Amino acid sequence: MAGFVTLHSKDEVEDFCRRNPYLHIYALGDLDDFFWPHTIWYALRDQRGVRQLALLYTGCTLPTFLAYAEQPVELMRDLLRGLLPYLPKRFYAHLTQSAADVLAADYRMVSHGNYHKMALSGRQSLADFDASLAEALSVSDLQDVQALFAASYPGNFFVPRMLETGFYFGVRRGADLLSVAGVHVYSRKYKVAALGNITTRPDVRGQGLATTATARLCQELVRDGIEHIGLNVNADNQSAVACYKKLGFEWIADYGEYTVSTL
Repeated sequence: MAGFVTLHSKDEVEDFCRRNPYLHIYALGDLDDFFWPHTIWYALRDQRGVRQLALLYTGCTLPTFLAYAEQPVELMRDLLRGLLPYLPKRFYAHLTQSAADVLAADYRMVSHGNYHKMALSGRQSLADFDASLAEALSVSDLQDVQALFAASYPGNFFVPRMLETGFYFGVRRGADLLSVAGVHVYSRKYKVAALGNITTRPDVRGQGLATTATARLCQELVRDGIEHIGLNVNADNQSAVACYKKLGFEWIADYGEYTVSTL
């Protein structure tokens, strides 16, 4: 019989996540020492090992809870039931939708829609893409990056210290930063990266600027030896989905995003 446990072993978490690395790419990245102190790991485990995994990441103002179910999904439902007494009063959640209703009896669930998990699979189109207009951004560009997010991506999950990774790229015209692409998670040790905070100023959208910034970002990640590059994107954002497919990304799985708070 499977039992609920809290995990403290990076090796045990990694062994589970490597079975389906693109589904669990955020979890793999969060094993890095850069993120690890902000993580709490929960699992359903039996004699065969870990069967389901959930991660509570506390490094943001609003804790983020990730629970992407492996088959059978009913085991994730069991894990979520066991976690009900331990979850925060308010958090942001990524949940396999067929298990999300487990939280509804104890929490108010505000859905933010259906999301695709995508993985960079074919790299030839990426290698052929001319991304020379995109430039590297650093901590010295923080004010410009924050101003762009305020104008085009309010409410996004941006942690300024992620600029320290060196994997944020942008397109400028003159002094104006018009588009940016970066990472939510990056680990050279675990050879994974999850893209995020990709946006373009509203008045210049439709010109391929985000595609250029994202292409340069991915090219540099590949040069850095990153083996698994993934991202999450709202399924209704067809222009973004088309951009990623153009660069060689493919669909992996769907899940839902929710703001979750006590009733």
